[in-house]
Amino acid sequence: MSSNGGVDISQLSPEQQSALEQYTQVTAQDVKDAVPLLQRSQWNVQIAIAKFFDGEGPDPVAEALAAQNDIPRQAPRHENLQESLAASRPFGRPQPRARPDPAPRIVPQPQTTHRPPFLLAVLFAPFNFGYRAVSTLFRTFMYIFAFLPASIRPRAITTSMTSGWKGTAGRRMLMPRDTAARFKREFEEEYGNTSLPFHEGGFAQALDLAKKELKFLLIVLMSPEHDDTESFIRDTLLSPDVVSFINDPANNIILWGGNVLDSEAYQVAAEYNCTKFPFSCLVCLTPKEGSTRMSIVKRLVGPLSPSTYLAEIQTAINKYAPDLAGVRAERTAQEVSRNLRTEQDSAYERSLARDRERARQRREAEAAAALAEKKAREEAEAAELRARQREQWRRWRATTIAPEPDAASKDVVRLALKMPDDSTGRIVRKFASATTMEELYAFVECYDLLSNSEEDMDEKTDREPPEGYKHEYQFRIASPMPRVVYEPDEKATLGGTIGRSGNLIVESIISEESDDDQDDVQ
Repeated sequence: MSSNGGVDISQLSPEQQSALEQYTQVTAQDVKDAVPLLQRSQWNVQIAIAKFFDGEGPDPVAEALAAQNDIPRQAPRHENLQESLAASRPFGRPQPRARPDPAPRIVPQPQTTHRPPFLLAVLFAPFNFGYRAVSTLFRTFMYIFAFLPASIRPRAITTSMTSGWKGTAGRRMLMPRDTAARFKREFEEEYGNTSLPFHEGGFAQALDLAKKELKFLLIVLMSPEHDDTESFIRDTLLSPDVVSFINDPANNIILWGGNVLDSEAYQVAAEYNCTKFPFSCLVCLTPKEGSTRMSIVKRLVGPLSPSTYLAEIQTAINKYAPDLAGVRAERTAQEVSRNLRTEQDSAYERSLARDRERARQRREAEAAAALAEKKAREEAEAAELRARQREQWRRWRATTIAPEPDAASKDVVRLALKMPDDSTGRIVRKFASATTMEELYAFVECYDLLSNSEEDMDEKTDREPPEGYKHEYQFRIASPMPRVVYEPDEKATLGGTIGRSGNLIVESIISEESDDDQDDVQ
């Protein structure tokens, strides 16, 4: 097996090759990056897939081995002058910057309802009925107080009775895509039809899209109950500079927003250590920290001015954009190489198909030639057999022809036969009047044998006819004037058909097969 990206797959065991195939089918990651990740995961496919989507945390075994190593090694890091000065130690010795925090992949878990056992349900039934009655009465008073003027209405009642963007009642847990659609609809109802390109999907889908397309994921978490939320949205997030910056395709930004009143956004806020609202953070792939690690490269907490907000995001993007550009160029090169291999394989398959078609045609031509040769050989053998049988029949039939009557015989028929070949010419012979027309045909057929001496004929003549052979005459006998064709009838006699004498012509019959052969030759 050939090496792929510098990794010799043939050195792996069958179990490791199977794990590599399962991992690449799920993640579509390159083999040169997949093999080290599987090695760090002890070739456990499930752990490797979890690390690919959720990011890799610190490996305790690797840290322990690195600590025992005599040569100190510093992890690759990103650092600018401002961070170096802020983290510098006394006497001008800077402290190494910590690795960026990983950005976990969060998938909201569906709510499960646990029903108590039947006995407990029966015991607590009175308390359940009482709770429902009190809740119904409380909601009735809340509905009545909602009609009071806002100045004298309690804040708790106002908040609990409010629906939509700031409503806390009736926010049913939905699927991630439906939750994102509800957030965008409520945001536009509250702040108008904005141009912010919120991702219409769940957080996990947005994170996977940013990893796949090598883009920056800007996460904006909002709490409608917070005092700074409305001013941050209207003054900072919806400012023309921020909107145009986010919409600029050159910045490669995917915007995902969430309301912490929803379950998914609340889980994201908890996992990303959101302690103050409004909260924004920038997430991207950090190849120097790990080939599949998504990290939080910037946190923006609290209300910020548009210029400060843009400056912080722009600084983080400029810091990590070269790394993403390098990975993007590497993926492009790999895609070009993969397409080239695909085209080469396709061309090879087409060439192989043409060769197979030519081989098939050659085999068919050879089979057709062999069949034609076999057929011609069989026809030649059959023709040779017919010729032998015909010659045997002629020799046998020559022995059965009656001799010419003598001059004293009176009941005879005198015939003059003009033979078709010039060498024989014209034959004059007497036949008995009772001789049949078929015997006249046999005389013409065997004339060359009858003209030989009787001794030669006795030596060469077969006494038995060929078995299964039916002779067909290749000529016909006719009277020229008036023209009458006499068939080889075994019942018709010469005396009854021709009379006392006659002049007859022997005409050769050309068969249809001979005509076809002559046409082919022409």
